[in-house]
Amino acid sequence: MKPKFIARDISWLSFNARVLQEADDPKTALADRIRFLGIFSNNLDEFFRVRVATLKRMVEFTDKKNLLNLDYIDDPQIVLDEIQRIVLKQQGEFSRIWTKINKELVQNKIILINDKKLNAEQKEFVKQYFEDVVRPYIIPLMIENLPELPYLRDKSLYLAIAMKNRNSAYQQKFSLIEIPSKSVGRFVILPSKPGFTNIILLEDLIEFNLPIIFSHFKFNQFEAHVFKITKDAELDLDQEVGINFIEKISKGIKNRRKGKPVRFVYEKGMNAELLDFLIRKLKLTRRSSIIPGGHIHNFRHFMDFPNVIPQTVARPKPFQHPLIKKGCR
Repeated sequence: MKPKFIARDISWLSFNARVLQEADDPKTALADRIRFLGIFSNNLDEFFRVRVATLKRMVEFTDKKNLLNLDYIDDPQIVLDEIQRIVLKQQGEFSRIWTKINKELVQNKIILINDKKLNAEQKEFVKQYFEDVVRPYIIPLMIENLPELPYLRDKSLYLAIAMKNRNSAYQQKFSLIEIPSKSVGRFVILPSKPGFTNIILLEDLIEFNLPIIFSHFKFNQFEAHVFKITKDAELDLDQEVGINFIEKISKGIKNRRKGKPVRFVYEKGMNAELLDFLIRKLKLTRRSSIIPGGHIHNFRHFMDFPNVIPQTVARPKPFQHPLIKKGCR
């Protein structure tokens, strides 16, 4: 009987599940638990860029096992299907942990609010902040009539918008806005009551200002949801004779920009027509990693969550092994 092994990519997902456990540990400081969620998200992004991308490439070969000369290895498509199952399960666990952490933030009077829950003072602040800080970085793209989508960045977050005029018979229009997190920052602290800290995410701040962004189009109804894509980051080295190794590396890195999408993560509740449009334009198939999620994506930014959490919250005690006597070195 040939030996059976756990596919290394499935094993790696178990490692990342361990990171998720740290985020769920009440003994860990609240700020650190938020960072662990960011680390989990960042790890998973890299996993899809490299390992899942490699498996998808292997699926494209017809004689996979003979090519690899590894008779014990699972069919790459079987591994991909198992990855999809595990990732969806972990995504549910991630959402549960974030919900619990968010409740603890509220208990500490730190509240993430969206554009629907702003008070009058905060609305004025958000409008002014958008004009002063964010607007120079906003480039809305009308996409419904484009034969192909424009280049979408691998590590960016996008706001997908379906809009129309409820008083008009014209069909709805689609637009994309790249969230300028790198240039502006993901978190904006709002005017708050004494003792409270209200924070709005940049994508929600932009969504609040959609009527201003599209004021020339006379739209009065907007549906906006976030999504992100993860691309194949494998490095293809050009085999052209006469090109030195440094040039090959340089060319290979540039070609990474053209990598195929290997994962599409979107906010549940996205306009159905817009979702179908994006899936078709990105050339995603039934077996692509199409993953519905919550409202917040690109959680890696939460590794830089604002320093507003009291230092006294859930600080872990130093670990003392029971078999080591006190004072021993």
